[in-house]
Amino acid sequence: MNSFERIYEVVKKIPCGKVATYGQVALLAGNPRWSRVVGYALHVNPDPDSIPCHRVVNRYGEVSEAFAFGGGNMQVALLEGEGVEFIDGRVNMERHLWRL
Repeated sequence: MNSFERIYEVVKKIPCGKVATYGQVALLAGNPRWSRVVGYALHVNPDPDSIPCHRVVNRYGEVSEAFAFGGGNMQVALLEGEGVEFIDGRVNMERHLWRL
């Protein structure tokens, strides 16, 4: 399994209404130094219906302005549609961070 496939397998496990950070996904995919690789993988997500890349945010709870499937506003809309709460433009990480 290549690095992108490992990343996609982790992202598929993020529950509805929760988010994970790029670093968290990298660690769970097997290499804590892959944060940027996670971003690259999500940008070319081959199956957005099955791989919920909108649930990955930066460590501050900020969405990606480069969100490949409609920009930052679309990522916010998708997360809000799942009940994710934002405070001052950032995900409420205390409430919505995925904890294993």
